[in-house]
Amino acid sequence: MQWKLFATLAETADSEVTVAADEAMSLREALDALLAAEPALGNQLLAESGELREHIRLLHEGEDPFVAGEGWETTVGPGDELAAFPPVSGG
Repeated sequence: MQWKLFATLAETADSEVTVAADEAMSLREALDALLAAEPALGNQLLAESGELREHIRLLHEGEDPFVAGEGWETTVGPGDELAAFPPVSGG
């Protein structure tokens, strides 16, 4: 599966990270796979409790799974595209 990273996340890792996935998994498993491939992203994405930081947004196939889907239980397929966005400001 393909993760697209933006802003400070793309500065820590590449803007696109491919994570090996032979079968479908949950969104949380997909995030864990990203962190296994790019451990430096851990502090930026997760709070000390292990939960996603409040200001981080994740998208699955262009949709917010916490608004339009099943949250962490959203099924992610091997060919799916995921994205992670930290807060962005500017003008």
